[in-house]
Amino acid sequence: MMQSESLTASALARLGPIIPVVVLHRADDAATLARALLRGGVRTMEITLRTPAALPALRAVAAEVPEMVVGAGTVLTADQVDEAVAAGARFLVSPGATVGLARAAVDSGLPFLPGAGTVSEMMTLAELGLTTIKFFPAAASGGRAYLASVAQPLPHLTFCPTGGITATTAPDWLALPNVACVGGSWLTSATAVRTRDGEAVTALAREAVALQPTPGAPAG
Repeated sequence: MMQSESLTASALARLGPIIPVVVLHRADDAATLARALLRGGVRTMEITLRTPAALPALRAVAAEVPEMVVGAGTVLTADQVDEAVAAGARFLVSPGATVGLARAAVDSGLPFLPGAGTVSEMMTLAELGLTTIKFFPAAASGGRAYLASVAQPLPHLTFCPTGGITATTAPDWLALPNVACVGGSWLTSATAVRTRDGEAVTALAREAVALQPTPGAPAG
């Protein structure tokens, strides 16, 4: 297992075909959920900073399930970068990225997947040295056709599309040459988390790690 000191954003995006996007309302669900994902072969999880339970959940996974590469998502401010680092996050994800947030994330030393939905945003991030990018919101920002169209003018960029992606559509996204992985919430649905259905999460995780790009998938 890679350690946080050597993990880069590019390497993070290639740890598996999907990074689960997890919303938790109870911190004590976090470690159990992480173990369920690991049993299914999923090695990363993004806990979004959308609830009061998020930071305690990050701390729990970092302390109790160190083999899981756990990160903080929906990072919006430099203060949240500091809080995520203190909680034990091993990577950071944002829906977008101001210059100030990007610099704070880079200064943290953690892998950072900044969000971008336009070519100008992607170019701005690349100027800051950030070349592995979260394409968000993927389905609403032009979908696969849009992301396929930026591959030629921006061949140095790699993407993790997130937003509106499902188990059914993920293989088509993974078929794009500039896509390393996708982000998705279907592995850890609100129902599965609420009912603590670890078996369901593990089964979905196994299916996710087996995802293969759809051969010859059209860009549109």
